[in-house]
Amino acid sequence: MQPCLNQSVDLDQLAKDIKNIHRETLLRINKNDFSHLLQLERWGRLCTIFGYATAWIAPNPVSALLISQGIFTRWSQLTHPISHGAYDKITNVPNRYKRKGYAKGWRRWVDWVDWINPQGWHQEHNVLHHYHLGETNDPDQLQTNSSWLRNSKYPLWLRYSLVALFACIWKPAYYARATIEELYILKLKKRGEPTTHISFIDSINPFSSVGRLLWVNSLCPYIIIRFIIFPLLFLPLGEVAVTYVFINSVLAEVFTNLHSFVVIIPNHAGDDIPLFNNQPKKQGEFYLRQIIGSVNYPSNSNLNDFFYGWLNYQIEHHLWPDIPLSQYHLVQTPLQQVCKKHKISYRQESVFLRLKKAINIMVGTTSMLKETPQHKQQTLK
Repeated sequence: MQPCLNQSVDLDQLAKDIKNIHRETLLRINKNDFSHLLQLERWGRLCTIFGYATAWIAPNPVSALLISQGIFTRWSQLTHPISHGAYDKITNVPNRYKRKGYAKGWRRWVDWVDWINPQGWHQEHNVLHHYHLGETNDPDQLQTNSSWLRNSKYPLWLRYSLVALFACIWKPAYYARATIEELYILKLKKRGEPTTHISFIDSINPFSSVGRLLWVNSLCPYIIIRFIIFPLLFLPLGEVAVTYVFINSVLAEVFTNLHSFVVIIPNHAGDDIPLFNNQPKKQGEFYLRQIIGSVNYPSNSNLNDFFYGWLNYQIEHHLWPDIPLSQYHLVQTPLQQVCKKHKISYRQESVFLRLKKAINIMVGTTSMLKETPQHKQQTLK
């Protein structure tokens, strides 16, 4: 394969090939795909149930890991595909498993107990990230988001230490805040009011407009539910049991932050992944960017995919976010054949190799590939 930025690709033919796979996939979707989703939901719930059922006995990593997996499953394997409308086309699917019904209104804290606001997640992830992958206005662009650390004068050992600390708290520290910021900006735009850069201090200040949204809609409810209400449910077993559940809940939070950080952060980062100067001009170029701007991990079993939250099919997900998780492994081989036909790099590598590349971007020892005018011209041929 040629280096991804130097490729000359027939974009119109690429678009046709990608659409053909999508068309065939949509015809194949049926109630079995929804049954697969329900199976994943049961697995996640069982992890949560067994985690809390043993959490009161003593502080221990097993209970915490089970609770952690339950939290991760709810985000990656329920909220993520449902918010993209992956099950909207299947007949007789309850409204709560469709984009318009999931985590809406009072179901917010039934369907998705998490730091992240569902409406903010839709704007930040589904709209901005998916349609601006690798661009300056991609809110999840790792190199831009890490510029404060990359450009700092901190010694390298301290930079790596800060990344490790950030990985333990990155959902409340980054995603909760970023999604609320994008939701706040969207509301300003809808009201016709000017939008300005939101500083980190303003975003976490409970007395500012955006900070109040963060604390009222994300941080406070989650803290109360996860770390106060859940432990207090074990009060009939004694105060020690409540304490143990609280400790395991905190430990589970660290684990689920680490788990999601390891799986999600490397998907679009590394010194072999390009940044883009502007929006794509053609649909084929958009598809090309999703392929060369994403990386997959190994995919060899249902249990393996469950651990990765099906984020190990990141390339397929970015091309077709509206297909059920159970279809990813079916479209993988046809897509690889399309990439081979067009001589496009299809990356599928160890998550730990990709994590190392992503962390190097964060600390500033390496940088993402830059798109030059020459590369742009070659790609558009």
